[in-house]
Amino acid sequence: MAFSISICFSGYLEAEPLGSKSPPLWLRYPAISPDGKTIAFSFEGHLFIVASAGGSAQPLTAGPAHDTAPVWSPDGKLIAFASDRYGHYNVFLTGIEGGSAQRLTSYSTDEIPAGFTTDGKYVVFSAHRMPSAKSSQVPMGALLPACVPTASLPELYKVSIEEGQEPKMILTTAALNAQFDRAGERLLYEDDKSYENLWRKHNTTPLAHDIWLFDARSERHTKLTSYACENRNPVWAADENSVFYLSEQSGSFNVWKLPIAPTDNSGAQQITHFRNNPIRFLSIARNGDLCFGYDGEIYLLPHGSTEPSKVNIQIAVAANIPTKQQLHLNDGVTEIALSPNGKEIGFVVRGDVYVVSIEHGDTKRITNTPGQERNISFSSDGRKLIFAAEYDKAWSLYEAAIVQPKEKEPYFFNSTIIEVHPILENGQENMLPKYSPDGKEVAYVENRAAIKVLNLQSKETRLVLSGERNYSYSDDDLWFDWSPDGRWLLSPFLQMGRWSHEVGIVNSNGNQSITNLTNSGYQNLQPLWAQGGKSMIWLSEKYGLHGDDGNEGNPQYDVYETFFTQEALNRFRLSPAEYELLKANEERAEKEKDEYSKKEGSGTAAKAEDEKQPAKIEPITVDINRIENRTVRLTLASSQIVYAALSKDGEQLVYLARSDKGFEIWLLRPRTKELKRLGEVEVTPKEFGELPQQLFLDEDAKNAFVLVDGHFYKVDLASTKVEPVKFDAEKELDSAAERQYLFEHIWRQVKDKFYVTDLHGVDWNYYKTVYARFLPFITDNRDFAEMTSEMLGELNASHTGCYQWAITSGDQTASLGAFFDQGYGGPGIKIEEIIEEGPLSQADPLLQAGMIIEKIDGNPITLDMDVCGLLNFKADKLTALSIFDPAKNNRFIVTVKPIGLQGLEELLYKRWVEERRGLVDKLSNGTIGYVHVGRMVDASYREMLAESLGRQVAKKALIVDTRWNSGGYMHDELATFLNGKEYIQYIPRGQVLGSEPMRKWYRKTVLLINEGNYSDGLIFPWTYKHFHLGKVIGMPAADSGSFVWWETLQDPSLFFGIPEVGLQVEPGRFLETAQVDPDIRVMNDPASTAEGRDPQLERAVAELLKEN
Repeated sequence: MAFSISICFSGYLEAEPLGSKSPPLWLRYPAISPDGKTIAFSFEGHLFIVASAGGSAQPLTAGPAHDTAPVWSPDGKLIAFASDRYGHYNVFLTGIEGGSAQRLTSYSTDEIPAGFTTDGKYVVFSAHRMPSAKSSQVPMGALLPACVPTASLPELYKVSIEEGQEPKMILTTAALNAQFDRAGERLLYEDDKSYENLWRKHNTTPLAHDIWLFDARSERHTKLTSYACENRNPVWAADENSVFYLSEQSGSFNVWKLPIAPTDNSGAQQITHFRNNPIRFLSIARNGDLCFGYDGEIYLLPHGSTEPSKVNIQIAVAANIPTKQQLHLNDGVTEIALSPNGKEIGFVVRGDVYVVSIEHGDTKRITNTPGQERNISFSSDGRKLIFAAEYDKAWSLYEAAIVQPKEKEPYFFNSTIIEVHPILENGQENMLPKYSPDGKEVAYVENRAAIKVLNLQSKETRLVLSGERNYSYSDDDLWFDWSPDGRWLLSPFLQMGRWSHEVGIVNSNGNQSITNLTNSGYQNLQPLWAQGGKSMIWLSEKYGLHGDDGNEGNPQYDVYETFFTQEALNRFRLSPAEYELLKANEERAEKEKDEYSKKEGSGTAAKAEDEKQPAKIEPITVDINRIENRTVRLTLASSQIVYAALSKDGEQLVYLARSDKGFEIWLLRPRTKELKRLGEVEVTPKEFGELPQQLFLDEDAKNAFVLVDGHFYKVDLASTKVEPVKFDAEKELDSAAERQYLFEHIWRQVKDKFYVTDLHGVDWNYYKTVYARFLPFITDNRDFAEMTSEMLGELNASHTGCYQWAITSGDQTASLGAFFDQGYGGPGIKIEEIIEEGPLSQADPLLQAGMIIEKIDGNPITLDMDVCGLLNFKADKLTALSIFDPAKNNRFIVTVKPIGLQGLEELLYKRWVEERRGLVDKLSNGTIGYVHVGRMVDASYREMLAESLGRQVAKKALIVDTRWNSGGYMHDELATFLNGKEYIQYIPRGQVLGSEPMRKWYRKTVLLINEGNYSDGLIFPWTYKHFHLGKVIGMPAADSGSFVWWETLQDPSLFFGIPEVGLQVEPGRFLETAQVDPDIRVMNDPASTAEGRDPQLERAVAELLKEN
């Protein structure tokens, strides 16, 4: 294959390859040994050790897994670390001489070691496994999208260094980087208040971490830091009367020292004075030497010294991880394009363009680059393919053409030489190209807003629709369609001052005047020319059911058709019999015309020559006058339609609509109203990562082609047969080059889409150079995501960070849906509480607290045994439990179906809400109601409304609890619901039936908030206060009020966030940088939470009782 394209990635990498002249960078998680002589650290996904004086580092672990977070045993002989060898991070243990590591934990959530107990017998680690039965901590996992890979609010545990033992809980409240003192009686730790990018910097919001001291003897928690900034990584000073920690009190993360008493932060002393870049991963040796990471390298601050020194490290052998591999991709397609001849389909997978034979599956690779190509479209003759590509730090337009004559190579899929060349490279962001019908021009979107047209001969461009009438939220979300005569474009456009779309028509000559064709006030999308330009179809939500959240969930749409002339409408209105007669007359007239031509002697040769000429396209007539009277709703009922296509004669409408299992394909004959379900494609739903959908009809409307969930299918309209189009997309993946591209892409996306142009005053160019240096030393996506999160963290903004999708491979721990007595050592596990609706609650015979599970599927549970292994992969599978009832001295077997961990989180959340509701009912003697709103989404709103106007309808007041609300888009709907004012009553003959408003709450409310309110979970409390709906109680909610786009990257295992729409409440003041303070400040301290108390809720009840 020949290419006339040169792709330049120079400037992405600024470090030399690993070697004698280039010290290794991105050395993470350094930990100094107790004797101060050795440092363990993570590099390229493996652990190394090196002398504190520097020198050649020796590998401690190897293999394909990612090993990180090493911690030393007190005697310096063992190192515990986290490794993802079984999917999630678990705790492993190895000797400093290396060798095979033993696995200490096996729960399928991230478990990160923090240290050892003083006696060295246990490893201390943080993980969100399950809170204590008594705890009042919310189960955070139920309030976050299932795809979120970060464990929030992790408990603290210890696990024996003897393999296979059950971890023991130390703290049920969130604790990170915990460190015991030498006596093992006091514990330093770093708190965690909610979900946020761990690597966010300069954060002074209520989400910022603080340092705490836990006294195990008194079970008292004392907060040590009070300065509004991030405080991390506490370690005991040698005298154990003070603590070293990392703090941004001086602007950037530096080492600080703080005495244990007093606890007002007054004695804080800055130890190091680095600027711009953060210090990470503080550790200390017994002699007082401090070790930490800075700027991708390791530093040492000897006891008594004031100047840190860099530890010079050489790594002779880097990780043996291949950067190039040959892939054969058969799913993950992100878009398709049907060729005009209907014989082949162009598609994009993993950022490259391919074409496949529909009938045979022969697949031709068109591009093979580290960069991204997308927005593919065929020319009208099928000999060219246009696409947008992000090469050389800009989106430009390219054309791929078959070089050999059509007689030799009629199709892309079997062509030998394809020439790819740029058609528009001007430094602008050019996307979504589409050929004009005659192939002489290309319409495209410039800078994610303006629609322009490029003349391919003159290379001149003209503006067709100005950028102020468009806004691209997720890059590929804009739309336009050429008219068959090339004179017009249909496009959705923004109404001025309203984020909603109408459908308009604009002349392609560049006069920029757009005419509104819909004027509905509802959302109108995806206009397409139909019936040769006599009409258009589009989607409208006018009659569809909407969700109760501001995003309207997945709203229902209908397909509409607007006819541009009365003649076209009249034809549509013909009855089936009238239409059949008309068609017969037209066919007879065409036949007579052909016979007349033959009779006149036009000749076969002349006719053949005439057939070579392109068909003459008549100019399209668009009559705007009273066009609304020529608009028809085609679909018989609204549904969650995502794509539609109409046959050329207008007699067949095919559309793709969401269903419970995936997407259904429907065929409607508008004239006869005949509706037929063609088939259904099942998908695996993803909260953020749903792949795009598309639908096309071939020329004769015999087949439809649909893209769903990364696969595309051929649908025979006559037989309703749905079959996948098979393909084999060969890709030569250069992982290092792809990561270079992804880094550049992320950096540019932020620069172009961040919600304010000054990027919070951050020197974004500077930080690009800082972090680009690390790319040559990053060999896997774990390190890449962490490094990119560090860069994004420089923005000091919410909704940032780069992540891997939640782990679905590897071990999958199942749950029995119960709390177990942690004081019972075994054998077996003792039931402390059975969670309602969980597997054990449905056992027959009934199980009760106090019973002991002795075996799982016949496997004995020995003394202190970790039962995770016995429950691995058991979710939804029949599992036999051998039960001993000590009260009756009876043994029996029950069969249950364990649940997955997400199911457990949902049960725990339901239990938590019911406990809050019960507490309010008890404290108020049944006069006050309670609802919790966990997320700002449709399901949460419906549950809130059902609870408020159902169980709580007669209550005198209502507590609206939004603590730890992770966001969505529902602030206005929820505020409107709570802003009811009773103004009328319905009374027949003295009986009060009800009043208006019937679907609003009009009695008193108070609002509970805390540091965990995030995104729209913050915007709603601001709205509540703005409208003076009631008192706000709790802790300040963190600055995070913006709308985010979570973009799934070309490597589909990665995604990252950009806060791209700001919410301005007054000139220059955005909710992204404004916290919401409660009227009454009440803190739920760790001790109260562990004891099961909820002081914030108790105060809310007390305040409402005062007012009622």
